Amino acid sequence: MTMHPLTHYEHLARLFDYPRRDYPTWVQSVYALLAGRYVIAAAEIDAFARSLPTDGEPFTPEALDEVQEIFTRSFDVQSITTLSVGYVVFGDDYKRGELLVNLNRELREAGVDPGSELPDHLPNVLRLLARWDDRELAHEFVTEILHPALERMIEEFGVHRMEAKNKLYRKHFKTLIASSAERGTMFRAPLAALVEVLKEDFDLAEWKPPEVDNDFLGSIGRELEIEAGKGNPSPTGSML
Repeated sequence: MTMHPLTHYEHLARLFDYPRRDYPTWVQSVYALLAGRYVIAAAEIDAFARSLPTDGEPFTPEALDEVQEIFTRSFDVQSITTLSVGYVVFGDDYKRGELLVNLNRELREAGVDPGSELPDHLPNVLRLLARWDDRELAHEFVTEILHPALERMIEEFGVHRMEAKNKLYRKHFKTLIASSAERGTMFRAPLAALVEVLKEDFDLAEWKPPEVDNDFLGSIGRELEIEAGKGNPSPTGSML
């Protein structure tokens, strides 16, 4: 593993916080940080920046509403995927519970405040990664948890997976959250950029999907069926 300072993960974490008016400024700062050293990642961030409804200036109220809606559609309500990396890898398996306990301890020791989110929320683990003194443990976490989770999250933005999820949601909801056809999957780009940075920093091999996998789409379907069986519509379709 190449031993570089990892403070840039503090900046990358901001890409996955709920967007605020100054979000375009942060995107530009991440691009400037990555350009030169992380060429592929910087290209992904540049494409992401160009997909935002702004020319680099802070969002107008209308643009902010649109990006927040797409962010919610991507990661929260009736989501494409989830930012809870432990859930992506383990689902509801007890191993996720163990991971949450361990991450909570590591976050506390590193001085990272998880706020209202669970310890495996992507921005939390990226801020931990930036401060983690135990590089061996950081490498194990990236290799075994974070990298596989991100690859699976990126897969969920694929055309066929998106179509399958929309079909599933139409079965259980009268309406879907509207999202721009042009920008609806734009948050795939920062995820892809993050993977490229991790590959450089941790000398990661190409990821191969396991034969037995936690199926996010299947998990959504099971949750919605359970809610329907109770006679209650699932209010959000969220996983956690």
